[in-house]
Amino acid sequence: MSTKLNVVLYWHMHQPEYRDIRSGLYHQPWVYLHVIKDYVDMVAHLEANPDARAVVNFAPILLEQIDDYSKQLKGYIELGEGLRDPLLMALAGPVIKKYPENWLRLMKACLRANEKRMIKRFEHFDLLINMAHAAVNDPPIIGYYDEQYMADILVWYHLAWMGETVRRNDPRVKALMEKECSYTLHDRRQLLEIIYELNSGVIARYRALAEQGRIELSMTPYAHPIVPLLLDIQSTHQAMPHAPMPLVNNYPGGEERSHWHMQKGIETFKHFFGYTPTGCWPSEGSVSGATVELLQKYGIKWLASGETVLRNSLHKSGIDTNHCIHNAYQYRDSSPYCFFRDDGLSDHIGFKYSEWHADDAVANLIHHLKNISQACSLKPDAIVSIILDGENAWEYYPENGYYFLTALYEALSSSDDINLTTYSEYLKTHTQAIKLPEMVAGSWVYGTFSTWIGSTDKNRAWDMLADAKHTYDQAMASGRLSEGIRHKAEKQLAICEGSDWFWWFGDYNSAESVAAFDEQYRMHLSNLYSLLAVEPPQYLSHSFSHGSVTPTVGGVMLPGKHT
Repeated sequence: MSTKLNVVLYWHMHQPEYRDIRSGLYHQPWVYLHVIKDYVDMVAHLEANPDARAVVNFAPILLEQIDDYSKQLKGYIELGEGLRDPLLMALAGPVIKKYPENWLRLMKACLRANEKRMIKRFEHFDLLINMAHAAVNDPPIIGYYDEQYMADILVWYHLAWMGETVRRNDPRVKALMEKECSYTLHDRRQLLEIIYELNSGVIARYRALAEQGRIELSMTPYAHPIVPLLLDIQSTHQAMPHAPMPLVNNYPGGEERSHWHMQKGIETFKHFFGYTPTGCWPSEGSVSGATVELLQKYGIKWLASGETVLRNSLHKSGIDTNHCIHNAYQYRDSSPYCFFRDDGLSDHIGFKYSEWHADDAVANLIHHLKNISQACSLKPDAIVSIILDGENAWEYYPENGYYFLTALYEALSSSDDINLTTYSEYLKTHTQAIKLPEMVAGSWVYGTFSTWIGSTDKNRAWDMLADAKHTYDQAMASGRLSEGIRHKAEKQLAICEGSDWFWWFGDYNSAESVAAFDEQYRMHLSNLYSLLAVEPPQYLSHSFSHGSVTPTVGGVMLPGKHT
């Protein structure tokens, strides 16, 4: 290859709002668990290789929750204040109350880990998990378990979720693992301090790498909404012409809400990283022509989406889709550069390479990149975007992807044929872009919005949200709400507008996951009504979505295209 092929690794991190904002109590522990496992591992790999480059995206509402965990852990350790996460409370508390329902709840929580990579790997944890299964299946058995059992399974659960870079380098973690059992209150306290250190330092570590020019940080609209649907819910039909739709024809005040999410997202990014972002990963790579024009108003220089969105847009624009598609694009006369995910390579990392030897997987990836380079040999501006979830894939890899990520960064950063770069760095020397006359609205998942709208349960959720928004508009216009309540209601509405609730609704997901997100969505809507001093509708007292299957990788990730 005479010209190096430009390659971008783009890791997107996001979690929805798990707090009940009335009490501050967390209903799920996924924010801090992904911090200690995935976010610290990813930044450690980047720190370890000075030549590595990547684009990293944190949803603003995730940044706020990471910060909140840091504050509550600091308050507990330094001031003796209470914790607001039930799992952390159990780990930290001297007394783990032996009520059968409480112990069953904690045991079920400790079962939520990858069996092959995170449970079977550790003999003592596997034994404890087998005992938990026995108790869940036959609750009276709990009477034969003592407090030491519960202390040990809680410690092991957190050790299993610990990042591999931490496991290998922190002597305190090594000592806890070597001890294997009979963990004391002091051991639990020490583990809590480790979790605090990891949580409180992770954002600063990414910021430092960005300041050194080794990574680029991008933004997402504040609460991770599907902006094209807020702007025009009927844009669903651009990629799914026959999709059933909610009763509501358009989301009320959607354009105003889209602006709010952008403004709040940029404000949050600046708070944590100290500067204004130039790039954006629209939530779930969801774009439309109107979305691109909206982002332009906020000075966004580039954005990214999915390959099928590009192919649909090229087809509608009458542009040949058989040529090299690995380019920068611009929608009509808008200024932001649009980059599109290589679905094949990204999905290989997300779904295929976890079962391969790390060196073989990376060699296969390099092979595909060389083929792309040859196919695009007449385009010196060619750029390949490998974009995927930066947190959920690794639990399916041996050692949390340690060997794969080490080999990946080493191979890409040292290759004579590949220029591992970031979008902003690329745009310093490559300003040519292919014009897209048409932009077909869609997301990185299948190039459609089918994951968030177009089925019975998802459409019902949109109608519930629209009902709440009408009530919100009336209350805000009445002038009866104090300034403080108005701000709380504004944020609570944003949480309800997040994409994650819609992702999980439908019987193609597991019953447990659907039930958890159904409950949280109804809780957030009920909280909004309560803040507005309006009685919540009766339907919020009843679940409306029920899962029935066990999806691939637990349903937390989907491939970019139908397989």
